[in-house]
Amino acid sequence: MQLEEVFKEYFPQMAKEIKLKEIQKKVIENVLGVNNTLAILPTGGGKSLIYWLSGMALRGITIVVSPLIALIDEQAEKLSEQNISVLKLHSDVKQKEQIELLSKLYNGEYTPSFIFVSPERLAMDGLLEKALKNRKEDIKLIVIDEIHCISQWGESFRPLYTHIPTFLNTVFDKWPVVLGLSATLNVLEVEDIKKSFYINDKNVIKDVQLMRTEINLICKHFNDEDEKEETFWNLLELHKNEKTLVYVYRKYSKRGVEDFSEKAKEKGIKSVYFHADLSSNEKQNIIRKYKNNEIDLIFATNAFGMGIDIPDIKLVIHFMIPESIAQYYQEVGRASRNKETSNAYLLYTDKNVQIKKTHFINKSFPSYEKIEEKFEEIRDGKTGFRNIEYYNDDTLQLCLPYLLDVGAVKICAKAIHSLKILENIKNTDLQLALEASKPKTFITTLKKTDYTPEELSDLVFESLLKGECSVKRSLAKCLIVEVLVDDLKPFEQRINEMIKEKKKFKYDQLDYFVYTIDRTENSVELHQEIAQFLGVSKWDLNKIYATEKGDKVRSKSEVVIANTLFNKNIPYEYEKTLLLSNGKQMSPDFTIQLSGKTYFLEHIGMLNNEQYSERWLEKRKLYDKFYKENLLITYESPNLATDALNLIKKFIGN
Repeated sequence: MQLEEVFKEYFPQMAKEIKLKEIQKKVIENVLGVNNTLAILPTGGGKSLIYWLSGMALRGITIVVSPLIALIDEQAEKLSEQNISVLKLHSDVKQKEQIELLSKLYNGEYTPSFIFVSPERLAMDGLLEKALKNRKEDIKLIVIDEIHCISQWGESFRPLYTHIPTFLNTVFDKWPVVLGLSATLNVLEVEDIKKSFYINDKNVIKDVQLMRTEINLICKHFNDEDEKEETFWNLLELHKNEKTLVYVYRKYSKRGVEDFSEKAKEKGIKSVYFHADLSSNEKQNIIRKYKNNEIDLIFATNAFGMGIDIPDIKLVIHFMIPESIAQYYQEVGRASRNKETSNAYLLYTDKNVQIKKTHFINKSFPSYEKIEEKFEEIRDGKTGFRNIEYYNDDTLQLCLPYLLDVGAVKICAKAIHSLKILENIKNTDLQLALEASKPKTFITTLKKTDYTPEELSDLVFESLLKGECSVKRSLAKCLIVEVLVDDLKPFEQRINEMIKEKKKFKYDQLDYFVYTIDRTENSVELHQEIAQFLGVSKWDLNKIYATEKGDKVRSKSEVVIANTLFNKNIPYEYEKTLLLSNGKQMSPDFTIQLSGKTYFLEHIGMLNNEQYSERWLEKRKLYDKFYKENLLITYESPNLATDALNLIKKFIGN
């Protein structure tokens, strides 16, 4: 089935309202060609629609790994509105309901088109893993949204993202197609992702239009916090009644999100705060009210971020400096998703930069002493199998990657802490296992039987999924690890070097960001510097003017031409590479296809420039030799719109 037909079949209303962008088609076709793919598109660039259509076209189950509950809920709701079956699994879905749904999935009674999970769920949930393993032939696509979270070199690093390849190796004999999506990736992050997911260079697809020039970027440096705060409140007054998002990064302290929200309310501004400690329902309620204009202003930590789709945010203010260019561009990208002009202010002091290093970056890394303390906690005096409750221990989440990297421990199985919670047991092997251990913990049962951790875990979860037992209360999921060494001291130097290297990288990213904003004089320059950092070629940096079609072109005159073509429903491509029969290539300003014939429209705008004139003369000679009858020309003029329209009528018709 053709891609456009899939679009019309599953998303009929959307297919009437919008056309797929060329970059979206390119990514989808690459995925349908069974290629592991990394797609880098700007915020608001339509990444969700890419995996929606890819999944539906492959006609199987798509697993979507997503970092935020709010994002999972939003995506699940949108797909459900299209009558597409969705299974979402996170902590706000009751466990009894999850077990019932996974049992039906395992037994083939339920086949959702999309399954949304967090990376933590993949790493921790043996019940999910067992169910998916039984349906592995039906799983056609793995989508890793916000894939930059996998890389140790990114500010959004989530350790359990790195376990996704391990999960895929465990569940599948041969991986389904993998699609990774992100808006901002540095070079090291791209290399991490390519290596982890077997993606070669030709399957890294980057939109040349990563710049969000519809967002006016304004950076203001202050001498002290009081001066900065005074300017901040003035900006809110200046942009009164505009939907506003303020990034602060602190939750509870002075000038944190809660403190600012209270001050705003005292000033008569309808505001709320948003941070990670809120429940999923609270977050969803805030997002709903914000969308419906019941709230003017949100003070947020970076918990409000990736993928949340609110089209009409007009103002983003950073009251504290972000860690990196990538984080900054991700967060200002919450604005102008409807492509209308917006403003983004960055307010910072030298003290902010220093505090970012000492209070934020430094605290995102554990010390060797803390890692050693966690190791001794896990080891509990001897080597062997231990259970760890990773998900509920923030410090352990920071420390475990280092213990795994140096080989001090290894993960053996996903399990449950105690088998006492099992009842109504109909499986004989499971019953015998329970009878072997009086405490009935997972570890004591291992010791009293011949099972490996993986075998015992498999027995428990398979029995649950087959309805051969039930649970009295929460499963209390855990990881079973094997402690492999008695002493961590021999690894101290290596661990410290790892921490030092990663910390230095983050310092350098912050310093480079400050250097970038200090040396740019206006919004366009800053967009261009950021785009170049993100890998946009110099050739594409001047594509800053938006057209009605959604292209970015190099001049306002080309906007006039592009809009004239668009409004006359004449299909065109901007600067499409043209391969000549002599092996050379060039890029016409506009390539137009109509009535089976191809036309090339060139706009000549700088004939008073000697170098420009020479380049155009060389290009004109190629047209005369190969495509003389296909060339259309416009010149810079106050009457350009009329000239373009008359040219279209003359050569192409009405």
